[in-house]
Amino acid sequence: MMSRCFRWPAAALFCTLTFVADAAPQPVPDTLTQRLLACATCHARVDARRNPVNDSFYPRIGGKPAGYLYHQLRNFQDGRRHYPVMTYLTEYLPDAYLREIAAHFAAQAPTVLPPTPMNLSPAQRERGRQLVHEGDQTRGIPACIACHGARLTGVQPAIPGLLGLPRDYINAQFGAWRNGVRRAHAPDCMGQVAARLSPDDVAAVSGWLAAQPMPADPRPADAVARPLPLLCGSAP
Repeated sequence: MMSRCFRWPAAALFCTLTFVADAAPQPVPDTLTQRLLACATCHARVDARRNPVNDSFYPRIGGKPAGYLYHQLRNFQDGRRHYPVMTYLTEYLPDAYLREIAAHFAAQAPTVLPPTPMNLSPAQRERGRQLVHEGDQTRGIPACIACHGARLTGVQPAIPGLLGLPRDYINAQFGAWRNGVRRAHAPDCMGQVAARLSPDDVAAVSGWLAAQPMPADPRPADAVARPLPLLCGSAP
């Protein structure tokens, strides 16, 4: 139904109603891409010019290892990770569907995102670089590259990349591990690492990582040197 209004004479307003036949409903394609638009709203949303608009916090998940994505969906579903929107979206999904969702996003090409400015002092920059590439053996902190790969792009099938992540997101995840809001399958190696890092260490690592350029091909590595420096239930 459509209304048209006009003035005649000047003091009166007349409106007419015109009934228009409802447009035929457009079919919605029954594809996984269509069903996962709820995920894309945060993790892959772009503006009219195809520029990313959610990169201040939400991580891109396209191209991440399928095993990692599946574990995170299960962690939200089982209460090892706490984020109300993700809990709501995954709560009643069957396990096979979670694996299908993980495989769908893992098959996508990773998004190459620009680095963010490094607002760190020279000492902080060096501390961040040291922790990422060398670790701190005096405190039992392994180097990030020992698990996440020499290029920091992750390792198949279950270790995520660290480049291209927003600094605020990295900080939030370390805080979640330290506070017990984020957990993984035991033994929870990242929980151990987070507990050994000071707040200054976390700021140095997150700032240094966020400022690094992503390689032209940011796909996860096929393997990493074993054994890992810590026992990790998510990557046995």
